[in-house]
Amino acid sequence: MAPLDPVIEPYDRGLLDIGAGNHMYWEQCGNPEGKPVLTVHGGPGSGCSVDGRRRFNPETYRSILFDQRNCGRSTPHASDPTVDLATNTTDNLIADMEQLREHLGIDRWMLYGGSWGSTLILAYAQRHPERVTEAVIAAVTTTRRSEIAWLYQGVGRFFPEQWQRFHDFVAAEERGDDVFDLLAAYGRLLGHPDPTVRELAANEWLRWEDTVISMDPQGKHNAYSDRPDDAKLAFVRICAHYFSNGAFLEEGQLLRNAGKLAGIPAVLIHGRFDLGGPLLTAWELSRAWPGAELVVVEDSGHTGSPSMRGALRTVIDHFAGT
Repeated sequence: MAPLDPVIEPYDRGLLDIGAGNHMYWEQCGNPEGKPVLTVHGGPGSGCSVDGRRRFNPETYRSILFDQRNCGRSTPHASDPTVDLATNTTDNLIADMEQLREHLGIDRWMLYGGSWGSTLILAYAQRHPERVTEAVIAAVTTTRRSEIAWLYQGVGRFFPEQWQRFHDFVAAEERGDDVFDLLAAYGRLLGHPDPTVRELAANEWLRWEDTVISMDPQGKHNAYSDRPDDAKLAFVRICAHYFSNGAFLEEGQLLRNAGKLAGIPAVLIHGRFDLGGPLLTAWELSRAWPGAELVVVEDSGHTGSPSMRGALRTVIDHFAGT
């Protein structure tokens, strides 16, 4: 079977009022009587994609996608510098997912996602393990401060010139003493009233993100910068907001609390050459999560490969019958 099904249109969609003036976009595809599965997108701030509709057999799955706060088709949009991101926190995203589950009348659902999506899946599942039937996670992250520091500083060991450019774009008096101060400074630039300042800051951030994935063996290069201008601004602003604040999580809490996930079948799929999110985190999680299986894809980096897409499809098809 092909890794992705043909493009389909949602049979249902809407905007859910999640409070404080926020409305969250959601859609459903496939079989209304099928197995419920929620796709949790990455970023944070990427929004869900059309390809997300194609991962699950529409005859067997009831596939639900949503745009997390302030990105995609959710409103208000973070590309507007006047939009306050104070309520955009991991705890509130967990609450948003629960509100969506209740709104759709779903008792339990399978969770699928990768990168930042894997962090949010873990945080949700540890808070509501009774609501999760299975989990399929690619490009595993737990967004520890050590992981953030690696992505936005440590990888500079491989790309010293490009990292220095990313670092030096922010004025010395603004960037502080550590990488978290630097990320916060980018966040302030993304909230600047001058659109030129916002655009330049977003482009520098995305230039670094594209550099990190440039060595992916079979992945998509320039994947971060290849999006509309408003989506770029929202993505970078939300990333800076989350990562400068340690994803609003206690350091190491998702690994420390992985025992709460015992009894939830899970497959973790990770590329051997994921430079921005090294395999170590996926390996640590597989050891801490009772019953979780780790699949290492030897020819993949962070943005995937045909082998990774095939591995994901195999697991997804397997869980369709459970």
